[in-house]
Amino acid sequence: MFTGIIAALGKVESVQPSDGDLRLALATQKLDVTDVALGDSIAVNGVCLTVVEMNETTLSFDVSKETLERTSLGLAIAGSEVNLEKALAVGDRLGGHMVSGHVDGLGKVLQIDASARSWCFRIEVPTSLERYIAEKGSVCIDGVSLTVNNVEQGWFEVNIIPHTMQETIISEYKVGTQVNLEVDLIARYLERLLPGKFADNDGANFADYGTL
Repeated sequence: MFTGIIAALGKVESVQPSDGDLRLALATQKLDVTDVALGDSIAVNGVCLTVVEMNETTLSFDVSKETLERTSLGLAIAGSEVNLEKALAVGDRLGGHMVSGHVDGLGKVLQIDASARSWCFRIEVPTSLERYIAEKGSVCIDGVSLTVNNVEQGWFEVNIIPHTMQETIISEYKVGTQVNLEVDLIARYLERLLPGKFADNDGANFADYGTL
């Protein structure tokens, strides 16, 4: 489990394909790995991966074919930066929201606009995920916990403050950039628990149903 608060930027050292999946090696840079052990979970651009090799400066992960097909990690190249977060420990502050590290789908940057000292990003969302995105709700983009400012059919908008731009890979986004999306856990489980309410929603937003 994670919080969506990025601890550090890592850098891809190598990408080694192997029989349909790959071994990903990352330079940890400013990430404190003194308490990280083999088998621990690390969120890499919002994707929960298991440490399979490590030394004082590098963590390595095996990335499955399933993960490559459902996330942007298949686009990783040597030298590119990634968002890193260690798994939540008991007693840690929950500064963002509860994030599982299980990516629901890929979004795409549609528009970037300056907004005072911040930036407004419009993100295209797959039709299958639209109903989980709510205004002022939470969404995770490449592992970053963000608040949704606006929602319309096919897209939503988030506001990025200077600190977040500086400390995450969002500063590298351009129109057309693919991003990993994880929707709010509560929304997903609510739909699962109330299947009759949403069986025929076909992409509708929860708000369309009024009070549950």
